[in-house]
Amino acid sequence: MASNTWLVAGLGNPGSGYAHNRHNVGQMVLDELAQRVGGSFKSHKANAQVLEGRLGIGGPRLVLAKPMTYMNVSGGPVAGLARFFDVDPLRIVAIHDEIDIPFNTIKLKLGGGEGGHNGLRDISKALSTKDYYRVRVGVGRPPGRMDTADFVLRDFGTAERKDLPFLLDDAADAAELLIREGLQAAQLKFHGA
Repeated sequence: MASNTWLVAGLGNPGSGYAHNRHNVGQMVLDELAQRVGGSFKSHKANAQVLEGRLGIGGPRLVLAKPMTYMNVSGGPVAGLARFFDVDPLRIVAIHDEIDIPFNTIKLKLGGGEGGHNGLRDISKALSTKDYYRVRVGVGRPPGRMDTADFVLRDFGTAERKDLPFLLDDAADAAELLIREGLQAAQLKFHGA
């Protein structure tokens, strides 16, 4: 059973004050996936909100998870859920904000560095491996000399909010394609020419 289970973690910060921040784009994507899967999130003892479902009829089993910790300590809930649902790190997908790629861009990868992303760093530490998938949702770089932390803890701008639903939809598509057809197929579609 567990061999066909994927853990998809949408990273962000808990609470309504952070809900629309750039840093919470991973949880926004998870809300889009939840609508597609159907059902609602329920509290889990691993300090996360969890929704279990399938990716289409007869498709892989999904555990959609929103850690209820702050971003920088996402590792505990992700590792706890991986143990609880017996999910190998190679079947974990972390969906997160990425300042190193432009807004409205999606990149996917397996393993590698965390690029200064403390949420990913904590997950890598808790899993004792960097070898899990990442769906990197571009939020762009801070303007001028703005501090990166201040930038990601701000809501999307007015112009960005017009395109945000399309970005969330694309990121959800990218996660689904990664799970259904593998990393290469998803990269071919979303990394462009």
